[in-house]
Amino acid sequence: MMAATHRKHLVKDFNHFITCYVCKGYLIKPTTVTECLHTFCKSCIVQHFEESNECPKCGIQVHETNPLEMLRLDNTLEEIIFKLVPGLRESEQQREMEFWKRNKSRENGEDGPRSKRARLDEDDDDGADRDYHRSDPQIAICLDCLRNNGQVGENTVKGLMKKFIRCSTRVTVGTIKKFLSLKLKLPSSYELDVLCNGEIMGKDHTMEFIYMTRWRLRGENAYPMVLEYRPRIDFG
Repeated sequence: MMAATHRKHLVKDFNHFITCYVCKGYLIKPTTVTECLHTFCKSCIVQHFEESNECPKCGIQVHETNPLEMLRLDNTLEEIIFKLVPGLRESEQQREMEFWKRNKSRENGEDGPRSKRARLDEDDDDGADRDYHRSDPQIAICLDCLRNNGQVGENTVKGLMKKFIRCSTRVTVGTIKKFLSLKLKLPSSYELDVLCNGEIMGKDHTMEFIYMTRWRLRGENAYPMVLEYRPRIDFG
């Protein structure tokens, strides 16, 4: 009986599936356009959508006004690429760390004693998850209560006693809302809006995504990044 032959595949055999159409490099934080299912590096497609509403590969109009809402990270593909390409994960983690170090606040006290800084992961009641995202790049945020917005009676929310926090760049707006509800002792039914530069942020937006697309790209040089919160406004 003839022995089965096994063809050894090279990484380049898969390049068509794991490279970005825009930059021609390996997909970094692969992000899929939900309208056409084409996938690009996150930074490539975000920068492209700052100038165009069309997919750079097929030309379909992704969204009339805000194509960024039609993007979804593909974490499964990211893991596959990291397994296929030796050393890619480590090199990207190093580049990401260097980026956030360059953008760390130079304000007084930013690198002060750890005990004087509120951290989202230390305020988590579940001790088993306390180290979650601890090794991620960190970002400093100012959580500011949006004033003069017609709050009256039960719709009033207060400002935080300590409004400066540090957290993982992968923390989502949904987690920020939970943090605010916990700190402000709000009932579970109470809903908040979180805004950056006056625009309401989606619950799945990460701090990194907001920094790249709503804060830095609008010419903001201030650090930390400022997010504002208010009671949710029902426009219906």
